[in-house]
Amino acid sequence: MGGLAQFLPWQQALATEWLGGGERFAHAWLIHGLSGIGKRNFAMAAASALLCEQPGQGGACGVCQACRWVAGGNHPDLRRVRPDAVAAEEGDAAEESESQAKKTPSREIRVEQMRALSGWFNVGTHRGGWRVAVIYPAQAMNTITANALLKVLEEPPPRTVFLLTSDAPDLLLPTIVSRCRRLPLPVPELPASIAWLHEQGVADPAEWLAAAGGAPLRALQLARSGESACPAWLAQFLDVLAGAGGGRAVPVAGTADALERVDAPVWVDALQRAFVDLSLVAAGAVPRYFPSQGAVMARVAAHSSPAMLSAASKWLAQQRAVAVHPLSPRLFVHSVLQRCAQACGSTRPAENA
Repeated sequence: MGGLAQFLPWQQALATEWLGGGERFAHAWLIHGLSGIGKRNFAMAAASALLCEQPGQGGACGVCQACRWVAGGNHPDLRRVRPDAVAAEEGDAAEESESQAKKTPSREIRVEQMRALSGWFNVGTHRGGWRVAVIYPAQAMNTITANALLKVLEEPPPRTVFLLTSDAPDLLLPTIVSRCRRLPLPVPELPASIAWLHEQGVADPAEWLAAAGGAPLRALQLARSGESACPAWLAQFLDVLAGAGGGRAVPVAGTADALERVDAPVWVDALQRAFVDLSLVAAGAVPRYFPSQGAVMARVAAHSSPAMLSAASKWLAQQRAVAVHPLSPRLFVHSVLQRCAQACGSTRPAENA
């Protein structure tokens, strides 16, 4: 995340009010909300504003020495605490080098990372200003790491602010949450998101926003992925489901082969959203996430039980918890697709059809 973060358009009013607390500013904040709305950007922009030597209504000035240090990634009073895998995704070679010997960078925030801050806490801040630690995603802390942070939050260092971001605050230790002020970030209004996506060069932003559940940063990521708003494998699977029913077998092998090249959390999330849409269509409503698939979903819903569709949607949501590390990826793909096929009226998925 290079450069100086600035608040996104839909964050500006909230940020101005929030930062106005001045010296009454809490020492720890839990910034939470839907994935893809810009929580990490908000936290980094807030850190920039707190460290800025001449902040204005819009946050950091962008021209002072402190802002130049933040933009260059070398401000002495700013630390980012994140999993090695996230640092690698952000292109941070400094943090990535520590885990290069590992086959796979850790997706957890390790206790060593938290303990490494102890020396930082024991030195004075630059020019008597703030010291800011941004921790994201906070739910990536394991229990040992969370307890190490808890000890710091119980007796916080002076002039130090902790900014934690999370998509799932319920996964955090209650003791961590209790020692933070909560700052929920709302999903931006549709017109603001569409206007921003237009500025980013995204065509048909409404369709991408639907696929992202209204989250503009997630919509931008999807739009730049090279896929369509409804992934090709999902459109194909829905078409196959639409042609089944009445006990006819559903050929899942083709979809399974395609999904073996897709990260499990990604395709499980897409399937779960598709089944939410199928439940809506079965109830006479319009699809929320994949409106372009409304016609084919109506054909699927016509021979499906609304109760089974709803149950499958809830079951898929549960599978997201194990999708990160399935014991057997191929078996996991086939078992999920079979369950989906059965929920749509097929009694016997056809593996090799």
